[in-house]
Amino acid sequence: MEERFTGAKTQEEQINSTLLTDFYELTMANGYFENGFSDTIAYFDMFYRRVPDGGGFAILAGLEQMIHTFQSFDFTEEDIEFLRKKGIFCEAFLKYLREFKFECDVWAVPEGTPVFPGEPLVTVRGPIIQAQFIETILLLLINHQSLIATKANRIVRAAEHRGIMEFGTRRAHGASAAIHGARAAYIGGCIGTACTVADRDYGIPALGTMAHSWVQMFDSEYESFIAYGKAYPENCVLLVDTYNTLKSGVPNAIRAFHELKPAKMAIRIDSGDITYLSKKARRMLDEAGLQDCKIVASNSFDEYLIRNVIDQGAQIDMFGVGERLITSKSEPVFGGVYKMAAIEEGGRIVPKIKISDNIEKITNPGFKTVYRLYDKETDKAIADVIALADEEPPGGEEYEIFDPQFVWKRKTITNFYASDLRKRIFDKGKLVYELPRLDEIRDYCKAQIDTLWDELLRFENPHKFYVDLSQPLWDMKNDLIENHKIK
Repeated sequence: MEERFTGAKTQEEQINSTLLTDFYELTMANGYFENGFSDTIAYFDMFYRRVPDGGGFAILAGLEQMIHTFQSFDFTEEDIEFLRKKGIFCEAFLKYLREFKFECDVWAVPEGTPVFPGEPLVTVRGPIIQAQFIETILLLLINHQSLIATKANRIVRAAEHRGIMEFGTRRAHGASAAIHGARAAYIGGCIGTACTVADRDYGIPALGTMAHSWVQMFDSEYESFIAYGKAYPENCVLLVDTYNTLKSGVPNAIRAFHELKPAKMAIRIDSGDITYLSKKARRMLDEAGLQDCKIVASNSFDEYLIRNVIDQGAQIDMFGVGERLITSKSEPVFGGVYKMAAIEEGGRIVPKIKISDNIEKITNPGFKTVYRLYDKETDKAIADVIALADEEPPGGEEYEIFDPQFVWKRKTITNFYASDLRKRIFDKGKLVYELPRLDEIRDYCKAQIDTLWDELLRFENPHKFYVDLSQPLWDMKNDLIENHKIK
């Protein structure tokens, strides 16, 4: 991929994302400051609780935008004056904000990694005001792109090696959702996007041909096809459903292709019974000697409709997918949360826990990491283990794993190796992580999904992947629950 253009600004950058935050982050920060907690070191984990669409896993995305945002935090004089006029922030705190400099340590799972509920995907360690303040923007960026990357990958897998083009810009929830959504969709496996600025800024191939208005501009469908083919002889894709797909569209496309002889050719069907029309169109193209002509389909597709038309024998080579991808229409929220896990007192880490009547909302305390265990013979992922950061990685002749919610479900694994999923991103505010290119993230994502068992890839009732807690972490969590007292 070509070097990315860095001059474009997203909506967040244009409005100064430092104040793109929930207001209570600022009221808490002022409260921490007035209560003498400014220098208290805290640990926060970002994780999610449930896989969208009932799937087997999600795909982490959005890390690069998070990094750029952390690097650009700056309270302007306009920001300070705005906060002053609220009449609730002390002047000493406003002076602190004026001199604000991001100084946190950050660890994160790389973009494109398949991840599971409860795992610490991003951990932030730093002064409580800073570590708390970045919650909103971190969740905004990671939640959105992880949602779209996850949805895109479901659609890509449903297509069974047929190309998926992201066509959702006009239905996205704003400019940043379109641009970052295209980026996330590419990580998830899409081959390109209709969003031109995503090509300029990220090198994602911009794809697209014509609208029905192009055909309507000419006196005849055939003339419109000839004019388009002459303009784009290297890759001529003709939209054949403006009037009647089988009676005029495909015959006129065949006639135009024979006259133009383009290097590459395809027809696009955007309405009607896609399965029926594609079968008929394929036969017509083949009988005309145009076996190399591809068929592209678009029209409110998602993973289920794509799977259905393929099962019915649709002759589709590529799909354009818009609103149901860019908005993740079937489940448009990725429920990532950001919770305190520990603070430092006297040079030691003091674990913190959130307790709830809802079991899934009880947090895992302490400073942690997550290991993925792989079978040595197949390199397939067996389980993940959330462990305290100072523990040795799982190893030995055998290792017993269990489901923390169903402790009687235990499994002993052998002949495995462990890999720490997380990487150090910031060291006291300094970036120490080398950002991969977007095509590298996409290739990494595909390779990591190939390590998952087929049973985990099912759309309905996927196999449950084990996410275990190490024994020390399990003991710490239970001790905190047992010893918890309302004060």
